Amino acid sequence: MGIVVGIAMVLTGFLMNWKTEWIINNFGTLPWPEEHLGSSGGTRIFYKLLGVFLIILGFMTMTGLLGNVGRAFLPRYFRSLTL
Repeated sequence: MGIVVGIAMVLTGFLMNWKTEWIINNFGTLPWPEEHLGSSGGTRIFYKLLGVFLIILGFMTMTGLLGNVGRAFLPRYFRSLTL
């Protein structure tokens, strides 16, 4: 199941990077990235960074690393998750 979810995440991230202009034309620009990430290209940068983040998370999901990383970092912030 993790492989299917990982492939879907990688595919979604790839499409977000490839078709950024289509996403912006259909959904419009986002105010926060436009203000904080650049003059007129903040939304494009935001969608591309989000796509790269999804690709990395997708590969981590496929290889089983996401659970290990979560178990390593989350208990520091949530004491109830200790094993």
